[in-house]
Amino acid sequence: MKYDLYHHREICLRGPFPGEPLAIKEKYRVHLLALGDVGSTLATGLRLLGGDVISALGICDLREGVPQRWEFELNQICAPGGPRFPPVEIVDIDHILDCDVFLFCASRFVPDTAVKSGDVRMAQYELNRPLAASYARMARNKGYKGMFCVVSDPVDQLCRAALLESNKNEAGELDYKGLSVHQVRGFGLGVMNARAMYYARKDARFASYLTEGRAFGPHGEGLIIANSIRNYDSELSKELTELTKRANLEMRALGYKPYVAPALSSGALSLLACLRGEWQYSSVFLDGVYFGMKNRLTAGGCEVERLDIPEALAERIGETVEMLKGID
Repeated sequence: MKYDLYHHREICLRGPFPGEPLAIKEKYRVHLLALGDVGSTLATGLRLLGGDVISALGICDLREGVPQRWEFELNQICAPGGPRFPPVEIVDIDHILDCDVFLFCASRFVPDTAVKSGDVRMAQYELNRPLAASYARMARNKGYKGMFCVVSDPVDQLCRAALLESNKNEAGELDYKGLSVHQVRGFGLGVMNARAMYYARKDARFASYLTEGRAFGPHGEGLIIANSIRNYDSELSKELTELTKRANLEMRALGYKPYVAPALSSGALSLLACLRGEWQYSSVFLDGVYFGMKNRLTAGGCEVERLDIPEALAERIGETVEMLKGID
């Protein structure tokens, strides 16, 4: 059966978690939790590129000396006579949600360069889920009204966990008094689009992706790369999807952790496009799960890109949604 992407999203937005659309601002106060490889690179990107939409960047890390290091470093990034960069300030954990945008970059497990095969994101989920849930409950207790953005892996599954856990009372029962679907958003798909573009520039068979292609789904297992919306080729798309999914392993094979492109393509560039109301790739609520697709933030809420999706592609989307539903 052909999956109706937009019908299922509209039903979700009328469901138990809807809340009010986020307030659109000229500038946002952004707070970032955890300055590891991804968090520090993301913070650097926001400092360099976010002066037009970020009023201040608050940074927090529980390790001694780490936030002091990055406050010192980032505030010394300046251009002679150039654009104004947002100030970087240290915030403590008690004030981490005193902001318009919260970036969750914390992780209890990051695979080292010895890992050169397989998708480790679900192993990360087992450890990172309780951590994300604890900050989601903090958001509930504080009556947080801003954006709760997940950057840590696995992005889509942690978004769903954050939404659900924030809406549970002390007995663990859903009471729908926590975060809304408008507030929670995942930033992981941007780098998958960027990786697909990388391979499309190297192989003429995939060149249509550069102008007609799209990425859908999670950042990891279940990812869908469509070579073209106008002239969809299932086999080409699946081949390009596999190349894109394995790109992180290619970097690990070189002996390096793959974090620079994710921090910038999925993180800084996608978040800034979102805050500017531009089209970008991020994960939004769809049929009970978080699912990556092209969308933009508007005064009326999140607008997803409307496309005439080929039936074979719609079926792949439906399969991925069902797969995501099966993950606790």
